[in-house]
Amino acid sequence: MKALCWHGKNDIRYETVPDPRIEDPRDAIINVSSCAICGSDLHLFHHFIPAMESGDVVGHEFMGEVMEVGAETRDLKVGDRVVVPFTITCGDCEQCRRGNFSLCERSNRNKALADKVFGHAGAGLFGYSHLTGGYAGGQAEYVRVPFADNTHVKVPDSLTDEQVLFLGDIFPTGWQAAVQCDIEPTDTVVVWGAGPVGQFCVRSAVLLGAEQVVAIDNVPERLAMAEAGGAIALNFDEESVLARLQELTQGKGPEKCIDAVGLESHVPRSIDSVYDRFKQAMMLENDRAHVLREMIYVCRPGGILSIPGVYGGLIDKVPMGPLMNKGLTVRTGQTHVKRWTDELLSLIDDGQIDPSFVVTHSAGLEQGPDMYNTFRDKQDGCVKVVLKP
Repeated sequence: MKALCWHGKNDIRYETVPDPRIEDPRDAIINVSSCAICGSDLHLFHHFIPAMESGDVVGHEFMGEVMEVGAETRDLKVGDRVVVPFTITCGDCEQCRRGNFSLCERSNRNKALADKVFGHAGAGLFGYSHLTGGYAGGQAEYVRVPFADNTHVKVPDSLTDEQVLFLGDIFPTGWQAAVQCDIEPTDTVVVWGAGPVGQFCVRSAVLLGAEQVVAIDNVPERLAMAEAGGAIALNFDEESVLARLQELTQGKGPEKCIDAVGLESHVPRSIDSVYDRFKQAMMLENDRAHVLREMIYVCRPGGILSIPGVYGGLIDKVPMGPLMNKGLTVRTGQTHVKRWTDELLSLIDDGQIDPSFVVTHSAGLEQGPDMYNTFRDKQDGCVKVVLKP
């Protein structure tokens, strides 16, 4: 089959790789109908996530048709149309029973390695390094899905791929980020980053009843998309984030802050951002934490910081004094996708949200390497790329 494979920094190739096969009775094989490039894939593209190996198949946002099932797979049959969550979940361990699906205790087959790096391993993830199991990803013609009875979302034929594809990652990620904020009707919710996850954070905060939502970015097309979803746009290249948020909140600061950027924050005119770039280049720091620092500084005392943005390692100069003295609550984690998908599929089916709004570029899988560069550089106002094998 054909797939997109990682070969190092800024090096994604369209290649022929072996077809997947049933390896466990609980497996299924999916014929991929649509997949997408996620902002988290850029962390791999830029080689900020460790434990990648040359030739690894990438991609963790995909859907398609069931082509084959293992002997112990009961809830799927050949021909079913499914979205596959990026988190691989057994459904039976203690964390899965609690609904903490991204912390599944059985699906990471490289658990010993992840335990050494993180203290305790999380779930296995598709196409996201050998720290998370080394599973082949979904930017491919076919994918093996482990624990297939639990690692799928059945979707109706009445909805298009573009309407349901994002149930596998960015829609529930944005939704979980907003839910973690405990939004009240009087709240101001500020979202740093108007990329794909940020767009769903905005719309989720609106659906959950925030009084006002602010989106921070510097790409006009992305800010316009956030405005169309009900946000106030704040371009950090044109105005002070601190001054504008003070104005919007009568000097009190926002109650809820969401980091939809993560480890690659970049603000050239910010001293701490320049500091991070230098330390990163010298291999003295893994991640660039400008957004996290700024959220701690501007958030209203007693507020909540929600962090769906991916971090991979160590960060420096975190203002723990303000965090502690302001009594801020921090909530983060990989998304517990299956916890939210029934509710979100219902919202889509009822017409309350059409996730296809986020798609700005569509291409064949063979164009994937070029699309990575388009997405990285935000060419033509790129927000979300969908690939068709």
